[in-house]
Amino acid sequence: MAAEICGICGGDGRINNSFGNETRCPSCHGTGRRSDEGGLRDVTKTKPSHHKPAGNAAVAPKQQGPATAGGLLLAREVEACATVSADTKAKILREIADHEATHGKCTETFIKKVRRQLRPPVR
Repeated sequence: MAAEICGICGGDGRINNSFGNETRCPSCHGTGRRSDEGGLRDVTKTKPSHHKPAGNAAVAPKQQGPATAGGLLLAREVEACATVSADTKAKILREIADHEATHGKCTETFIKKVRRQLRPPVR
């Protein structure tokens, strides 16, 4: 077991927190020396369940437009609006579809936001 000076406490075996409390080093357990086994270790991505499958999963098709009743009504309002350009309408329709995909429906706050975008500019 090769022991080296602990990199966390610098070989002191003690560490201080921001409150001034002193405690044993969690890496070397107060010895000041750190062995190859034990101490702090990186546990990220160690389980097979943490790894994504290598391209075997089917990708769900991207939703093209609104699917809920509220989303479809809002989409009709956007299409009927004469104060915004075609590019802006397409952008808003994508926003509606994305919002439905993440929230399940068009919330009242989102509907107000979209309707605010459809208003003619104040002069």
